[in-house]
Amino acid sequence: MRLSSFSDYSLRVLMYLGVHAGRLATVGEIAAAYGISDNHLTKVVHLLGRLGYVETVRGKGGGIRLGRQAGAISLGEVIRQTENDFALVECFASGSQCHIRAACRLPPILDEALAAMFGVLDRYTLADLLQGPGHLDRMLPGLTLGEPA
Repeated sequence: MRLSSFSDYSLRVLMYLGVHAGRLATVGEIAAAYGISDNHLTKVVHLLGRLGYVETVRGKGGGIRLGRQAGAISLGEVIRQTENDFALVECFASGSQCHIRAACRLPPILDEALAAMFGVLDRYTLADLLQGPGHLDRMLPGLTLGEPA
């Protein structure tokens, strides 16, 4: 299974905001840090805001910040809400035309694998991504005060 760029960007936004939890960040700033499109990131931030993962502050000096504590943001939950397709093979999709579905043993095995993946992801939070020797704070420098966003 491969995560969509939407889920990937969602996790990146949350990690950036977690690293810079003491201040507001902008979509442009985050997009520049990762070298990705502002337009696509705006859609990601909009959904994350609707889901309560980020809080948006409008107006001059506005921006975005985490809407929850990093330890309260489950990686499994984020991926479930940002992915739109967990059909690992064609026969999982609605309207499947698979001719061997009735006798095939692959779907329950793949269902078990998907459940195991989410079992692991559900054990981790955004806070887990922000800890350890990775030094995200050095790899994702934010703008300093006085710099334009």
